[in-house]
Amino acid sequence: MTKPLDIFWFIPVSGDGSYLGTRQGSRAPDFSYLKQIAQGVDRLGYKGVLIPTGRNCDDPWITAAALASHTEQLKFLLALRPGTLSPTYAARQAAALDRISNGRFIVNIVTGGNPTELAGDGIHHSHDERYQHTAEFLSVYNRLLEGKEVTYAGKYIDVRKAKLEFAPVQNPRPQVWFGGSSDAGIDVAAEYSDVYLTWGEPLADVEAKLKSARTRAKLKGRSLKFGLRIHLIVRETDDEAWAAADKLISHLPQAAIDAAQAKFRQESDSVGQSRMSDLHNGDRSKLVIAPNLWAGIGLVRGGAGTALVGSPQTVAKRLAEYQALGIETIIASGYPHLEEAYRTAELLFPALGLVKEQKETVLADIGAYGVSGTGYRVSAS
Repeated sequence: MTKPLDIFWFIPVSGDGSYLGTRQGSRAPDFSYLKQIAQGVDRLGYKGVLIPTGRNCDDPWITAAALASHTEQLKFLLALRPGTLSPTYAARQAAALDRISNGRFIVNIVTGGNPTELAGDGIHHSHDERYQHTAEFLSVYNRLLEGKEVTYAGKYIDVRKAKLEFAPVQNPRPQVWFGGSSDAGIDVAAEYSDVYLTWGEPLADVEAKLKSARTRAKLKGRSLKFGLRIHLIVRETDDEAWAAADKLISHLPQAAIDAAQAKFRQESDSVGQSRMSDLHNGDRSKLVIAPNLWAGIGLVRGGAGTALVGSPQTVAKRLAEYQALGIETIIASGYPHLEEAYRTAELLFPALGLVKEQKETVLADIGAYGVSGTGYRVSAS
């Protein structure tokens, strides 16, 4: 029997909203709102949340430390750019967060693909040099969290007798998740990561990437698990889902699309971002790139730009196709993230075999029409 998929959600630390490319219906990433999302997905049975990093994001590590005390089961997949701090300091932070959350910390290594933004953080390496630096960083970071004393003299990292005085909860260490579409990125993933992540692309493209990562890991005597980062637009019927997708970009002007696509191509040297943009080339008429795979989000959003669109049965079928390739974890999101977290759990989870038991806490008959509740008890009787 195939193990059910693990479903993660997303904490929008750069802001949220009901539409793309407009201030209409926008929501600021206030902590009270982010806490609502985290507590909601924790209650609904999601396995964890991804918190991204970047110039336009509030800090994921501080946000997670604050959210950890407001959640119970939720794992925190926290993005980290290796060039922004030393591996010893990062390991100390990781161990502390793992203890604070009682073993619910995971790191998502994001080497970065925008040289202009990276320069603002003092990172001036070329594309492949950044991945060489990441490899050195993880060589030190991983061993420290495994309880080893580390002396390492590389091109970018030089530490002597580094060690952690306070160990993480997880043994041998918290997992490393990693995404990268270039050869340099996949090489780093094969040697140092536990889970390799890919954005949502057509099945054949994803299959080729996973095969490459799997082969390279095997050559290093290792094995990888795989995750898929994608948006979900799930409604009761396929027609309703496609209408919701259209509505999401209904206030999006062409000028915004042109500006976003130009920015991605001019500022980014990310192979993954290039692959995302090539799926549609900014053309609204070419957004359905595979069965139920819609690239509309990538018109103006950098990074993961595709969504699976359809009824619960349709989306479950498409996810099963990715699962057959080796995907075990889905990192999902939807706009706005609070409502879509509930909608996805209530509609899609049963179709995926992820039904969470609900405790009956109501002792009296309530729910009369026009009074309170849903009216279920009255209508059922």
